Amino acid sequence: MTRVESFERTGGPPPQSPVVISVPHAGRDYPLECAGLLRVDTARLVRLEDRYVDALALQCGDAGHTLIIARAARLWIDLNRSESELDPTMVTPTPAVTHFITPKMRSGLGLIPRRLSGVGEIWTQKLTATDVAARVALVHRPYHAAVADALVAAQRRFGGAILIDLHSMPPLAGDEAPDIVIGDRFGRAAAAQLSDVARRLCVREGFRVALNSPYAGGYIIERHARQAHNIHALQIEVDRRLYLDEALVEPGDGVARLQALIAKLADTLRQSLPLLRTEAAE
Repeated sequence: MTRVESFERTGGPPPQSPVVISVPHAGRDYPLECAGLLRVDTARLVRLEDRYVDALALQCGDAGHTLIIARAARLWIDLNRSESELDPTMVTPTPAVTHFITPKMRSGLGLIPRRLSGVGEIWTQKLTATDVAARVALVHRPYHAAVADALVAAQRRFGGAILIDLHSMPPLAGDEAPDIVIGDRFGRAAAAQLSDVARRLCVREGFRVALNSPYAGGYIIERHARQAHNIHALQIEVDRRLYLDEALVEPGDGVARLQALIAKLADTLRQSLPLLRTEAAE
């Protein structure tokens, strides 16, 4: 395992599998600087985390798949947002570049989260442009460089690569709400065969599954998928009730079942990649 300040990497080089697993929102490291910048205690902000979803991927590292797991808290900077998704109202001096206001930015969940539902505004003051630049340089860019390097290395060795971007989601409303949502950016991030393989596996394992609704995948799979080079990316969202306790704070009884599912998913996708290459060549 390689540990840098903001993330950990397990596996390679050289890669032992074409599967790379990214876990961008499970970070629980809150910089000391938070104490003087936050309106509320970090305990009220843990809902920003994909709480302990990194634990679900641990068996994948043992199986030879590459793991890249964020340790820096999403509160500090969101790795699943583009650098351009910075809310300009948060920064002084106001950035000269005009940013397109995305729905996530408008809701307060841009590159650096500004507010959280039920909590309100997060920061006591505007951030300096220097502070934002440091977060990007020390956390955001190294993480994406590690993901890109791992995928390129896998593609070179195996002829293709598959990125699993692992997340957890709040419980969705409705008796038939999905337990797992698979996102492939409506086919732009992964071949339909791979999305179907993932969906069918989860259904066989007893989970309710949706594709691209309500989560079609975010910046990470959009940035790193390169289907023309046989690099595919899927976002996997898991209902937190499946593996956390009733308060959705600590690991619960379902962890082992979900660990087995994610391990089986990674292995099944690994086995599917040669078939995908054969079909493309025909």
